[in-house]
Amino acid sequence: MPEEQPNNPLHGVKLKDVLTLLVEKYGWEELGERININCFKSNPTMNSSLKFLRKEQWARDKVENLYLKVIK
Repeated sequence: MPEEQPNNPLHGVKLKDVLTLLVEKYGWEELGERININCFKSNPTMNSSLKFLRKEQWARDKVENLYLKVIK
């Protein structure tokens, strides 16, 4: 059975939901300015960005940190 993580605000939140919220709030252009990742700047799509973020933990960390700032 998975361990409970009551103090982790990302527990149970899907990466797609995180990215969707950020794109709705900022749009791709501003998101690319806030987080300097090429997949947000050069012809961005949800699927290509999710694929990249799942491969690159450093990029995912930046997206998750921005998400945590937004939801506070």
